Amino acid sequence: MLKFRRDHIQQHFNQAARTYDEAAVLQKRVAEDMDQRLDLVTLTPERILDLGAGTGFLSVKLQRRYPKASLLSLDLSPHMLQAARVRLGAQRPRWWQKPFQRRPLPGLLNADAHSLPLADHSVDLVMTNLMLQWCDDPDRVFAEIRRVLRPEGLFMFSSFGPDTLKELRQAWSNVDDREHVNTFIDMHDLGDALIRNGFGQPVMDTTHFTLTYDRPMGVLKDLKAIGATNATQGRAHGLTGKNRFQAMLKAYEGFRQTTDGQIPATFEVVQGHAWAAEEVIKGPHRDKSGHVEISLDEFARQTRN
Repeated sequence: MLKFRRDHIQQHFNQAARTYDEAAVLQKRVAEDMDQRLDLVTLTPERILDLGAGTGFLSVKLQRRYPKASLLSLDLSPHMLQAARVRLGAQRPRWWQKPFQRRPLPGLLNADAHSLPLADHSVDLVMTNLMLQWCDDPDRVFAEIRRVLRPEGLFMFSSFGPDTLKELRQAWSNVDDREHVNTFIDMHDLGDALIRNGFGQPVMDTTHFTLTYDRPMGVLKDLKAIGATNATQGRAHGLTGKNRFQAMLKAYEGFRQTTDGQIPATFEVVQGHAWAAEEVIKGPHRDKSGHVEISLDEFARQTRN
């Protein structure tokens, strides 16, 4: 697997902190989805970790859903956390409201998901929204999450799958054989890694979203605005030649939709959850890799037991 440069990721998310909110349309949508999925879970967490909190989209929702819980928002980028501090502070009741209505600000922690500075078995719920794709060692990250979760604690996540930015990847492949787009982890590989690291009852599904633009440059500008750049160590260094870049844009034009004349950008979103327990085979259609296909009704039944 290609390795990511952590300093490169941190630098680009720091630079994107001011522009992130306006461009992060999909990140907001997936945060909404994750919050709604918690409706199906019977859990009263005392301590919650929002891992890769960014500017705090999901943290705000967790703060509202679990007002009595202690919330910790963690991110690799200190500038993103500064933006999260502003967003979370804006959610606090004003001074004239009753004391019992006021809540302390969530804790903000600048750290790496590969090495969590938290005690063993200290968290009841770990949530991470579209962060895992920036981790080149999911086993290490899952082992850390499993370590900090209390017995029967819940891990809920979303990540980008292999079809993400397939149009951009194909357009570049028509120009050269360099790695211009990050590689994204398959749902089944994520499931295997969860089971290897002591999680039980993994449930996952995928959804494809298509964002549309007037021209290919719109895709690239949005990616830059959210800090989503190619962070692999094997990426091409230096400026991409103008001729090659223009050739890529021309190749991307080939994906323009005939129905509305728009340029598509596909994002495959993997969502799932697993419990901090030794694997318990529960639910239908478990294949040899450990992947479970399960209906939402069955999901609700299991999580309420």
